[in-house]
Amino acid sequence: MEILAFGVQSDEKPLMEKAFAGHHEVRCLDVFLNEDTAPIAAGYEIISTSVNATLNNRVLQTLAAGGTHLIAQRSTGFNNIDLEVAERLGLTVARVSYYSPYAVAEFAWTLAMAVNRRIVRASNRTRDFDFRLDGLMGRDLRGRTVGVLGTGKIGEAFTRIAHGFGMKLLGWDIAENPACVELGMKYVDKERLFTDADLISLHVPLLPATEHLVGSAALRTMKDDAILVNSSRGGLIDTKALVSELREGRFTGVGLDVYEAEAGLFFLDKSLDVVEDDTLARLVTFPNVLVTSHQAYYTVDAVSQIIETTVANVLDYQAGRRSENVLVPSAPRS
Repeated sequence: MEILAFGVQSDEKPLMEKAFAGHHEVRCLDVFLNEDTAPIAAGYEIISTSVNATLNNRVLQTLAAGGTHLIAQRSTGFNNIDLEVAERLGLTVARVSYYSPYAVAEFAWTLAMAVNRRIVRASNRTRDFDFRLDGLMGRDLRGRTVGVLGTGKIGEAFTRIAHGFGMKLLGWDIAENPACVELGMKYVDKERLFTDADLISLHVPLLPATEHLVGSAALRTMKDDAILVNSSRGGLIDTKALVSELREGRFTGVGLDVYEAEAGLFFLDKSLDVVEDDTLARLVTFPNVLVTSHQAYYTVDAVSQIIETTVANVLDYQAGRRSENVLVPSAPRS
């Protein structure tokens, strides 16, 4: 059987082909699944999608009509999939419920340190042989307070690094993580976390309850010299409200690996296009803001785990097995 994989990056393709070897052939496409590309899947019982795929009602209808029966998404998040429609159409949907939490946690710290120590500005200067230190002063993190929203596997990994820096630990989640408590984390309500933290990092999923978790009210209560990092999902932050605060000269730094309107932008080369997203265009002009293109997960370790789990999801589906990765179950076609 040949499997169709959408949104496969060039670095990812050899890993994908190697992992599927001996099981199935895999056809890798660099285009993302959306309403325009969905017809390509006609005749493929099994497809694999990336985190930036659009799996709304129209796309799912097209997939089902073309004979697709399993959607194996190569990500933990699934807010891009209309699960109710998928279930109604009899589609099976699986995801990757776990991969290396260190990839994302380490990258979140990379963003935090980069904006704190003005690394991008310093690098740009030295390329022009400008070796002044004016405007490059950062702060020690030891003894300062970090606020971690979401203390699951990634949040815990982030917290362990913060503990290594010698920071005071504040956490917010629906349930306390004993490992974080053992490190000295104090769980507080999110209002206090926003008020007290010098550095805030987001590690919660995007759900209706967490959409714009960091909105105008939260942003206003944060310290003027706070650092904000988001390596989870763009919709956790009200970006327009963030831009308004940045225009007031607030925050030491903001590091964003995700953006709430990233679909159709991230993972693509838009360097020769006119970007019509005024909010993003304004956001990247601030000297204290660093935006990267959803690459926190992008290590050989994490991507390999994601692909291996995707292969396992395909094999489970064909064998009629159901794992924790299945979001919408359905029996395989004969």
